[in-house]
Amino acid sequence: MSGYVEGGHVVATAGHVDHGKTTLVAALTGMQPDRWAEERRRGLTLDLGFAWTRLPSGREVAFVDVPGHQRFLANTLAGLGPAPVVSFVVAADEGWCAQSGDHRDAIAALGIEHGLLVISHADRAPDRAGEVLTQARAELAETGLADAPAVVVSAVTGAGLDDLRSTLDRLLADLPAPAAEGRLRLWIDRSFTITGAGTVVTGTLAAGTLRRGDRLHLCGPDGDHPVEVRGLQRCGRSHSVVAPTARVAVNLRGRPADGIHRGHALLTPDAWPLTRVVDVRRCGGGALTDAPAGITVYAGTAAVPARLRPLGPDHARLTLDRALPLVFGDRVVLRAPGAPRLIGGARVLDAEPPAFARRGAGARRAAVLAALPPDGDVAGEVARRGAVRAAHLRRLGLTGEPGPQVAEVDGWWVDIASRRGWRRRLVEAVEENRQRNPLAPGLSRGAARDLLGLPDATLLDTVLAGTGLQHSGGHIRAPGHGDLGPAEPAIAALEARLATTPFQAPEAHDLAELRLGVRELAAAEGAGRLLRVGDGVVLLPTAPALAMRRLAALPQPFTTSTARRALETSRRVAIPLLEHLDARGWTRRTDPAHREVVR
Repeated sequence: MSGYVEGGHVVATAGHVDHGKTTLVAALTGMQPDRWAEERRRGLTLDLGFAWTRLPSGREVAFVDVPGHQRFLANTLAGLGPAPVVSFVVAADEGWCAQSGDHRDAIAALGIEHGLLVISHADRAPDRAGEVLTQARAELAETGLADAPAVVVSAVTGAGLDDLRSTLDRLLADLPAPAAEGRLRLWIDRSFTITGAGTVVTGTLAAGTLRRGDRLHLCGPDGDHPVEVRGLQRCGRSHSVVAPTARVAVNLRGRPADGIHRGHALLTPDAWPLTRVVDVRRCGGGALTDAPAGITVYAGTAAVPARLRPLGPDHARLTLDRALPLVFGDRVVLRAPGAPRLIGGARVLDAEPPAFARRGAGARRAAVLAALPPDGDVAGEVARRGAVRAAHLRRLGLTGEPGPQVAEVDGWWVDIASRRGWRRRLVEAVEENRQRNPLAPGLSRGAARDLLGLPDATLLDTVLAGTGLQHSGGHIRAPGHGDLGPAEPAIAALEARLATTPFQAPEAHDLAELRLGVRELAAAEGAGRLLRVGDGVVLLPTAPALAMRRLAALPQPFTTSTARRALETSRRVAIPLLEHLDARGWTRRTDPAHREVVR
């Protein structure tokens, strides 16, 4: 295989049946694009055809020849869907016809902005070429081909073919460079098996770069499957790397050809959202309020049944029968099943729209969509969610900057107004929790996250940072020790007693007199007021450090009795306290009877 190869160009044909698209491609390339014997027998293109050539500059161009007959409009849309350039063919002897209009509408719906206009069959009606050209320009006035260069040709006599080649060469030279870096999405239009090679798929690579050895995901009706690129061909030649724009054949490992069909897509792993619900804006065609509820959505090479819910004449929500890798800005075509004409086109405005939960949500959503700027509203999307990972919005196709109303925190974009609201609600919730349950150690972090509806636990810290609240041990509380409610006087009395005799832990009857049970002691410990070192042994939290000072002054190692006398306490307290110090790693046993301070 050879090394890196610069990208070429891909041009799709368009135009009414029998206007000479296939003959023209054959004359330009010397290749017959019709692949099926039935097509050649009938002289009618039924499915997509492919051919390629080099132009006078040496520039490589591949053609996707689409059917012109209305019965095969679905195949036509699969060929036009990924195409960046179109050659629109109108016959001089017949002029503008019915399927000319269908293909025009498809081009408008897909937002194709680059192409040329070819008046064919010039040998049959040389006197009509100018008239038909004027007519075709008028019909294409509302499309991206309104100002496209035009050529009059005859594929039979060869007249105008050199002009066509040079015009196409100039057109392709002026195209904006495709995005060779970044994520890849290859819509598949064919799959087959080659003996000795295995599964091969083909498609138009409009963006991204393919490399032999790439690990990709194959997305289709049966889910998402990992595959590996074993080999690559572009225009019949093998390469190790193929850049856009190009017609590519990809030899895949990991999936049989009979499990891959037109409408599958090869994707960069974890780089594309797979969505079944999108909000869209009408691009041509009639009002969406007049469209039927059950439609077919054409995206790339895929044709997927869907439900359309109008949100007004210009906006709608589409619910697809299967998930597709769609992002903001993608163009789709809408068609009623079996209808001879297209409903029109639509542009994806949100590939992850909010659910409709209340009455009137559709009308409110329509107002939001109507106000969206052409490149999307990143700040508005962050505000809707409160917080979202910046990388996730990029995956959804939103590439703008968020603006000053958004803070960036560890890869998250956080809406500043939402964060203020979260802080206010958290302070209120902590106080409500204290009043309702004064013995509780505070509001748990999990409860706080659920209360605020935060998408990730790590965002709780950025909320806490502006509240003045304290958090430890998985709980959030107001500053200071806090009031332990009815148990506060007893806890305060116990603290005062232990402050003077730190190792004279109260007996069970002492705690009973103070009405301090397990619940009250646990609350005091949670608040950092007391420390329980054993069953029924309660000290101040400072007791372990104070004990270490006294034990460190003893001859080492020391016995339990020696430690008891140094601490001026009983074995009931000394033994669990020493075990507590062992557990902390501050002391250790040297033998069954002795311990020493760890220096």
